[in-house]
Amino acid sequence: MRIERLSCLPGAEAARGVAVIIDVFRAFTCAPLLIRLKARALLLEADIARCLSLSGDAVLVGERNEEPIEGFDLPNSPLLILRSDPTRFTGRTVVLRTTSGVAGALVARQKADAVLLASFINARATAAYLRACGASVVSLVAMGTHGETPAAEDERCGDYIESLLGGGSYDHIAAINEILASPSARRFYAADKPYLPAADPAICLQRDLFAHAIRAEADGDWVRAIPQPSGSGTPE
Repeated sequence: MRIERLSCLPGAEAARGVAVIIDVFRAFTCAPLLIRLKARALLLEADIARCLSLSGDAVLVGERNEEPIEGFDLPNSPLLILRSDPTRFTGRTVVLRTTSGVAGALVARQKADAVLLASFINARATAAYLRACGASVVSLVAMGTHGETPAAEDERCGDYIESLLGGGSYDHIAAINEILASPSARRFYAADKPYLPAADPAICLQRDLFAHAIRAEADGDWVRAIPQPSGSGTPE
């Protein structure tokens, strides 16, 4: 297995083989939570107007450059998702729109053989899936802030996944220390924006709570995030 390390939207565009799109703060921490809360389907969409076309029929979750989107039901916050009534999601379609993670996943699908969605919360399951599928090339894409600037949380999550694939050691305590001191984490600490809860980083840095890799796959005219059995996937 050859592992390529890439960053931000240009990295997603360049990804080949199985692309692992990493967005710890916060898209792909939210995605496993929404699946765990028994959403019937989780759709990934970058176009806001297209998301809004499902308003009322689906739960709309997301942000544009971190800020809430008018007409959406929730921002892209794991804390606010967990504090919601779980029946809000059960059996319903949820549409997720984010500036970094979702955008990167959709871009990567254009040239990669397969696209996985990853964060610390499902890193071990993602690595297990990659080993089981026998991918010859894996592109670990750390999406960063707004898909433009590398971010410590995504780079260190890439380190963790690479270590699980046999690519060296990883120290999560050191990673937490670096991440919590980084600009991408500090923006949560002021607690002056309700859509950036101070508790979100603590949730996002939990490791291996979700037992499935998640693939982004075509579903008609949409792209759907689908949990995979960790031991039985193929990259085709």
